[in-house]
Amino acid sequence: MRSRNPVFSRRGFSRDNGYAGFNTAPQAGGPAVGTQTDPYAQGNPYAQNPYAQQDLQYGAPAPATTGRMTMDDVVVRTASTLGTLIVTAALAWALLPVDNANLSRSYGIGVGAALIGMVLAFVQSFKRKASPALILSYAAFEGVFLGVVSSVVDNRIASGAAMQAVIGTMAVFAGVLVAYKAGWIRVNRRFYGFVMAAALGFVLLMVVNLLFAVFGGGDGLGFRSGPLGVFFGVVGVLLGACFLALDFKQVEDGIAYGAPKQEAWLAAFGLTLTLVWIYMEFLRIIAILNSND
Repeated sequence: MRSRNPVFSRRGFSRDNGYAGFNTAPQAGGPAVGTQTDPYAQGNPYAQNPYAQQDLQYGAPAPATTGRMTMDDVVVRTASTLGTLIVTAALAWALLPVDNANLSRSYGIGVGAALIGMVLAFVQSFKRKASPALILSYAAFEGVFLGVVSSVVDNRIASGAAMQAVIGTMAVFAGVLVAYKAGWIRVNRRFYGFVMAAALGFVLLMVVNLLFAVFGGGDGLGFRSGPLGVFFGVVGVLLGACFLALDFKQVEDGIAYGAPKQEAWLAAFGLTLTLVWIYMEFLRIIAILNSND
């Protein structure tokens, strides 16, 4: 079973059939239609895809890509989502100063934007279909939060931290993509189970640390500061890299199994969540290493 938490769940392509990538891979001639391997194979007595009946009505099959997700669709939607996030982050950086006189106001706006973005992410994660408006709105509010937090760290803790975190995130993305395409990372059911269990344990530990910090003061259990903070930051980056591999697998399976074109928005949503996770962990590591505490 897949989690439907917007951080953990791999949005989209097999909501009612488990995770498509953890079954038998499609053969060279196409996906194994009519089996549980193909999440789009249910309910069609003809060729087990949602367009086959309409094609047979007109006496000839339509092109295989008609109305279905392609890699170009995923790239364009992901670029739109990340572009929205980057633009709002840049605006927040420029328009919400973090000097002593304005820090509280700017940070309050950033936290408020983060909470709105979290709500939008949850709403999209529980919807059965992708909503471009929801996804782009999430990216916009998340961008405001990232812009403020990045400005705080860059201007008050470690100059150049934001660029370093961006470079680190890009390096992880490129490294995981190369490793995945080369077959060095095998995404199967065991891999998925391990990543989900590790991520759940990681988040629960961070929640406990936060509760201790809120009610006990200080840094809680110290999991987000000092040497332990760096260690758990590295663990967070590694978990983000694992989620990227899950994202790549799901995109690959969605294209192979003829996912509807609209599912490309879900791919963009998932990739954006993962990249934000990795960026925030890098930013936290840099802040800890440069902190005077």
